[in-house]
Amino acid sequence: MPAGTVDKAPDNEAYWGTIAAQYDVTREVIQWENGNWGIMARPVMAAYHRQVERVNRENSYYARRGMVADMAAVRARVATELGVSAEEIILTRNATEALKTLIGNYNRLRPGDSVLYADLDYDATQASMRSLARLRGVTVRRVGLPEPATYQGVIDAYAAAFDADPKIRLVLLTHLSHRTGLVIPLREIVALARSRGIDAIVDAAHSWGQLDFDFAAQGVEFAGFNLHKWFGTPLGVGLMYIRKDRQDAIDPDMANEPGPGIDARLHTGVVDYAAALTVPAAFDFQGAIGTGPREGRLRYLRDRWVKQVRGLDGIDVLSPDDPRMHVGTTSFRIRGLTSAADNIAVAKALLDQHRIFTVHRTEVAKGCCVRATPALFVTPEQCDALAAALADLVPKMRR
Repeated sequence: MPAGTVDKAPDNEAYWGTIAAQYDVTREVIQWENGNWGIMARPVMAAYHRQVERVNRENSYYARRGMVADMAAVRARVATELGVSAEEIILTRNATEALKTLIGNYNRLRPGDSVLYADLDYDATQASMRSLARLRGVTVRRVGLPEPATYQGVIDAYAAAFDADPKIRLVLLTHLSHRTGLVIPLREIVALARSRGIDAIVDAAHSWGQLDFDFAAQGVEFAGFNLHKWFGTPLGVGLMYIRKDRQDAIDPDMANEPGPGIDARLHTGVVDYAAALTVPAAFDFQGAIGTGPREGRLRYLRDRWVKQVRGLDGIDVLSPDDPRMHVGTTSFRIRGLTSAADNIAVAKALLDQHRIFTVHRTEVAKGCCVRATPALFVTPEQCDALAAALADLVPKMRR
């Protein structure tokens, strides 16, 4: 390694210890539920405090003068990081706001058409897709993704669903599932849909920042993202993407006058301007680490505990070991425990007996599960603790 080069190998604890030290995380529990949102690193928190103070102090004197240019600069920075044009994105409060806007205002559906979503899609986006039956007069289809999943098996599941109903005109695709951590073959499925005249709306809430991928190469035309999960911005920052030549497929927001451009397609009113203005600081912190090393570390932490429990009798790990199909987020199920109540009990036992905080997930076709999501402050010892806790609990709780 050249002199002066930092060794960011996934198992270089000296380096990752310096990164972990930038996070003030609770010591009350071992935090294995980092999928809800990502906490801010110390430099980002400091930047947020400065922005809060400025916005509060200067009030509308700043908001009606310099803030417009500052917010435009933030938007340009986000677009550059994503590899798209600033004219193709708009900041939102979260991915849910972006996705329900895209789904609800998609105007290419006619009565008698069909739409499709999967069991692993997010609750609010599933509900948004079901609402299209009432709003657009369409038939709503649902596909259960294969478990155990394979790369080709997921592609085949969508192909079979498309072929089963030639009237499908819109599909919701979740790049990285919040339920199980499954990463789908996004580029292939988007292309498959397009070949059948089907538009795809992509939920990238958990993939951008956790997964090292080239968004522009995926062929996506409509997408929603979060920045407060894997980039560690303050809460309340996401974005909506619409490729420039497809913006007429999304109706303007009802609070805006009709017109071209992505700005007409969202109306949020007053938001936490300080949170948005902190985005560059979060990108600077994460950029110093690098997307590849960040993914490598999260994958290393996931693999460390999964390898210890994969062969344990009575436990199923729900994301495959194919590196194309997982990063850090991974769910498990104790065999025979498939109800929500069962998995609430598993998460409670982990917390009460081992001080390990996780979260249960529902609506998976083959049964509910428990999700374990690492973060950059999680240590190998905490991975071992999770594996040991599961080895202890599985024989006690299995039916």
